Amino acid sequence: MYHKDLAFVDVETTGGRAVRDRITEIAIITVRDGDVVSQWSSLVNPHRPIPERICRLTGITNAMVEAQPSFNDLFKDIYDRLEDCIFVAHNARFDYGFIKNEFKRCQVDFRAQVLCTVKLSRRIYPQYRRHNLDSVMQRHAIQCSARHRAMGDARVLYEFLQELYLRHNHEHLESVIKSLLKRPSLPANISEDDIQNLPESPGVYLFYDRDNIPLYIGKSINVRERVLNHFSGDHSSSKEMKISQNIASIDFIKTCGELGALLTESKLIKQKLPSYNYRLRRYDRLTTIEYNQDMPGSPEIITPEYIDASKIHHHYGLFKTRKAAKDLLLKLAKKDQLCLKKLGLEAGTGACFAYQLKQCKGACIGQETELQHHLRLLTALQPIKNKTWPYAGKIGIRETCHEDNSSDIHIFDNWCYLGTARNQSDLDKLSANAESQFDLDSYKILISYLKQTKQPDIIKLDQLSA
Repeated sequence: MYHKDLAFVDVETTGGRAVRDRITEIAIITVRDGDVVSQWSSLVNPHRPIPERICRLTGITNAMVEAQPSFNDLFKDIYDRLEDCIFVAHNARFDYGFIKNEFKRCQVDFRAQVLCTVKLSRRIYPQYRRHNLDSVMQRHAIQCSARHRAMGDARVLYEFLQELYLRHNHEHLESVIKSLLKRPSLPANISEDDIQNLPESPGVYLFYDRDNIPLYIGKSINVRERVLNHFSGDHSSSKEMKISQNIASIDFIKTCGELGALLTESKLIKQKLPSYNYRLRRYDRLTTIEYNQDMPGSPEIITPEYIDASKIHHHYGLFKTRKAAKDLLLKLAKKDQLCLKKLGLEAGTGACFAYQLKQCKGACIGQETELQHHLRLLTALQPIKNKTWPYAGKIGIRETCHEDNSSDIHIFDNWCYLGTARNQSDLDKLSANAESQFDLDSYKILISYLKQTKQPDIIKLDQLSA
């Protein structure tokens, strides 16, 4: 059936984060030519408390693991059982990630071919929406007396694969499995070592051609996985194909979190202008509408270099082009009977063209006062008003790396990104730097981050330098 043994693996853990949490139980069922040759499981002392909700789910308590061996005590036996096997697990990224991180703490670089039975179920049964283990069990009438225990769940995976071979054409099934096991085909100038050197953590990656000219810059919470996706062999666009054909080297910058990756990516794209970053390069041309809410006048369409960050409360909307901003003003004029001349969209004296069509209330000829028109324009613009800086001064947003507990502190003032402090020297330089330039891309990144993050670690700058 396979050129390698199959190792059906399941782990129970203290939580869902492979770099922080630990394994509490592991089971491995080894199958050769369709027959089970060994079944092994062990409780594992995680050397940290198991949360109560996890205890209720798995039935594994702190008392049960207290006298059990640690992963460090077991890793040689586990390695021997997994070596040269195809690693089979349900949502394999979870189990494989935990085991790989546990081996890493033991100074062992563990790698294996991985078969995810969630992906296998989706490929074989695309008509079904749910492919979690309970759904698979129900669909195939598989019984399990020890659900959420490692051996019980591993046994379900073995029986699931047996069911597939009973119900489906073997040639088709093995073709699907082969495609799932196939490793990405790397470009000619990129080696396995290049990929293995990439971190499985947040950061930015840079693709260069043979002349060291940047081709593409990207970011991810898992740099290695994202880079491999570029070389999946299933290129969905000509851009991906061209990158694969021209790439000669890969560089990366690790960050402590996703916010740092987003900010670094944006900054590097503007600095290096890589050939295939069309979307973010276009953000340099974004415009906004400036209108002084304190006095009547005409709105002005401005580009980033003319934006004063301290006057962001006078800015409305973000637009890809000047035309898009102008079209918005025309739309508001028609909807709210605003004057085209007062909006700066029409020159000359006398009544504006919209007034002649009875689509203007006459601010252009004195039938409406400037103040009345001003207040109506403010009301029309209010839904797209850019957010006012909500802090008294500079702030830092701290991101902590889960691998080593190091921190990055991203410094902002009036929506302007001033830089990232990784040590006291960086902090002193950023604190002394009074110059700031408004960047619409950084503004959007920060707005989105503050909106989506429930409890951002925000600290005042004076607290950082204390």
